[in-house]
Amino acid sequence: MAAEVVVPVRPSTGHTVGTLRASLLVLEQAWAWYRRNWKATVFSSVGLPVLYLLAMGLGFGSQVRAGAVPGGLTYLAYLAPALLPAGAVQTAAGECTYPILSGFEWSKIFHGITATPVTPGQVVLGQLWWLLSRLLVSGAAYLVVATAVGAVTGPGILLSLVFGVLTGMAFGALLIAFAASVRSTSGNAFTAIFRFVVVPMSLFAGTFFPISQLPAWVRPVAWLTPMWHGTELARGAEFGPLPWGITLVHIAYLVALLVTGMLLARWRFRVRLTR
Repeated sequence: MAAEVVVPVRPSTGHTVGTLRASLLVLEQAWAWYRRNWKATVFSSVGLPVLYLLAMGLGFGSQVRAGAVPGGLTYLAYLAPALLPAGAVQTAAGECTYPILSGFEWSKIFHGITATPVTPGQVVLGQLWWLLSRLLVSGAAYLVVATAVGAVTGPGILLSLVFGVLTGMAFGALLIAFAASVRSTSGNAFTAIFRFVVVPMSLFAGTFFPISQLPAWVRPVAWLTPMWHGTELARGAEFGPLPWGITLVHIAYLVALLVTGMLLARWRFRVRLTR
């Protein structure tokens, strides 16, 4: 993290700040840092999903026999919408782990912000606004490349982007709560999250092949992951609507994770910043 951090909030005068205005000020602080350091995140948030699309969709996909992909699609087209929630989860993992720990332990930016009228809960909301903006921009950039290589089959991919963003937000909110609970600065806790949660979820939650091909005892684990729900929604939006009941179940599950993560994050931020 950069040593110089801009905090666009005024010293406390005893007055409260509206929740929306305060959270947008936190968003402005994140943007002030990011516009000086954006190059460090380009590959992880945009380049990595594009690399997966090209390597797996065009490279590996050239070896997939005709008719093996559901709906008679090419493997490239089959993969394209699924990489939106997968990429969103990876971006959320990058934004909601070390940067959150840094705000408490290294830069201590969260302590500085809450020394003003901005509350810990408003800081959490600002972090979620920032995550939302990152997911939208990186997802849109990925769609430009996917369209250029012929991976997009119709306008439904725009709704797939929405579902991808929702997936990233649901996972990211839970990660913010977890990161706010980490005391050690070694980073071992986050290494475990990347190794045992993010990577397996990317490989076995339906991104590259249907989970029906997994052993029966593994499938319930995949059903619990936000990425599987996001993948089902993204593919349904691109290739044909899922039944309304199933669609609502997927959306409700992701929204429930998002709300749970928000509540836990507000609690952990309040405990850590007001003790």
